[in-house]
Amino acid sequence: MPFKKEIDEIGPLKVIQLFFPVSNFHAIVVVDNTALGPSIGGVRVSPDVTISEVKRLARTMTMKNSIAGIPHGGGKAAIITDPLSPEKENCFRLFARALRDLHEYIPGPDMGSNEECMAWIHDETGRAVGLPEELGGLPLDELGATGLGLAECAEVASAHAGFEIAGARVVIQGFGSVGKAAARHLFNKGAVIVSVSDTKGCIYNPDGIDVIKLIETKQETGSVIHYQPATVKACNEIFAIPCDIIVPAATPDVISKSNMNEIKARLIVQGANIPVTTEAEEFLHGKGILSIPDFIANAGGVIMSAMEYAGKSAKEAFVLIQERIIKNTGLILEKAGRDRIYPRDAANLIAKKRILAAMQYKRDL
Repeated sequence: MPFKKEIDEIGPLKVIQLFFPVSNFHAIVVVDNTALGPSIGGVRVSPDVTISEVKRLARTMTMKNSIAGIPHGGGKAAIITDPLSPEKENCFRLFARALRDLHEYIPGPDMGSNEECMAWIHDETGRAVGLPEELGGLPLDELGATGLGLAECAEVASAHAGFEIAGARVVIQGFGSVGKAAARHLFNKGAVIVSVSDTKGCIYNPDGIDVIKLIETKQETGSVIHYQPATVKACNEIFAIPCDIIVPAATPDVISKSNMNEIKARLIVQGANIPVTTEAEEFLHGKGILSIPDFIANAGGVIMSAMEYAGKSAKEAFVLIQERIIKNTGLILEKAGRDRIYPRDAANLIAKKRILAAMQYKRDL
């Protein structure tokens, strides 16, 4: 009976734990819902991931894929190990073999995994997205699909928040592949990047940061803290920096009760999955700070993954990313304003409606 309380009208359909005692690691797979098609979701690699987190991430993927209008459900997986482990390939291959017959789930890259990891999975199972270009993949990191979507979302949302993207002051928490691409695309729209962070620290320059020079510095030194001219601060100080837009683009729950009072932005564009707790999101809304849900703002990556799986080109994927994210950002903000509800609630209602309608046609759901 207690387990049933963790299931709602959408899912999860399957929660699988995999144990590999000889290799000393274990894994979690959650297939949340497949009413719209086989689930797509990334494989996260971390020693600290929990079942609860994977379930939340899988549900985010269900909502993201639904509102993006792609023919896939949501899923997520985690390999519980050090992402820098010398046994990483062996872990991925063992994980992939265990999932060979789980056709409801199509793995993709996530935090701690990349194109090479997806190539290992594809070699073992014949299915994965986010593959190397040589295997027919559309290189997500190189093309910056998620970052493109974030920039398009920010432009639409900034108008609703009462300012223009050109000249807007932007803070990016997490300068990995998503953060880099977001910075590049936002800079191209005329935004001013004033602060970024990675695991080593945070840099701040109120006059603006040269994005191209910053990317080069990160590649050459391994961290943004070596960029000059800028003031170096602690990682957690980034949320207190005055700005127009914050893009949290790293790990879950980085904006929470502990720091929500520090936020001075007018707009939060969620680049990571579940980076803002529900409590913080509602508190910030009450302060007049607009927060665009993760599964609206960062859907560019999964849209490109779905297009890759369907055999489409990068050009076709970019057109669809821009079209869907611009449309959906406007749609949820209009509904939120009209119905006097939170933007996340508006997005959930729209996404859930499509999922529940599709479930009516499935005998086994």
